[in-house]
Amino acid sequence: MLVVIRRALSGSNLSSVGKMLFKTVLCAFLICMIMSMTDFSAQSESISDSVLRVHIIANSDSEKDQELKLNVRDLVQNMCYNIYKEENITTLSEAESVISDNLGSIQDNISDYIRDKGFDYDVKAETVNMYFTNRVYDDITLPAGYYDAVRITLGEGKGHNWWCVMFPPICINAAENKSEISDVLSDKQTEIVTDGSYQYKFKIYEMYCDIAEKINRK
Repeated sequence: MLVVIRRALSGSNLSSVGKMLFKTVLCAFLICMIMSMTDFSAQSESISDSVLRVHIIANSDSEKDQELKLNVRDLVQNMCYNIYKEENITTLSEAESVISDNLGSIQDNISDYIRDKGFDYDVKAETVNMYFTNRVYDDITLPAGYYDAVRITLGEGKGHNWWCVMFPPICINAAENKSEISDVLSDKQTEIVTDGSYQYKFKIYEMYCDIAEKINRK
C-alpha cells in the first residue's frame, strides 16, 4: 500500500505544499486506524475472556458419524442449558465452575446416549483453552482468539467438528442471541459482535491472531 501511495505522489501534479498536506492527512488517517484497531483488539480480547465455547469433534466424516455429532450437539446444549437454569448461572466464572463439576456426568450421559444409538465409540469431555478463528452465529460474530472451551471428542475425533458458545447459551435459542450476549458483554462489546460494520476489523484482527498463533506453535 505504501509503495502505491509513493508512486501516486511521485507521478502526481500536486505542488510541494499539496503533497505535504496529502501526507499529513494520510498520516492522520493511519494514526486513527491504528488507534481504532488498538481499541478493537483490546475489546476483542475482553470478549474472548467473557464467553465459554463448545467444540464437538466427530469420529469421522461418514454420514452416520456427522449425524451423531449433531445429535450429541443437541444433547449437550440441552444438558448445559438445564444446568444453568437449575443453578441460576449468570456469570462466566459460575458457568465454568458448574460445567467443570458436571463434566464427568456430561461425558457419561453422552457415552450412554451414543451407545443407545448403536455406537461403541469412546467419549472424551475436557476443558481446554484453544484458538478459534472468526465465527458467525446467526447475527453474532465472535472475533478470533483464544477461548476457554469444553471440547468433546467422539471416537477417534477425525471428522469435521462443530463449535458454538456454551455460555452465554446463544446457540440454544437464536431468537434470544442478542439479549443473552448483552447480559455478559459491555455495551461496546455487544455492539462489536452484533454490528456488521465491524467485519473489516474482524478480518484484520483475525490476520493478526493467525500470525500470532503460528508463532506460538513454533
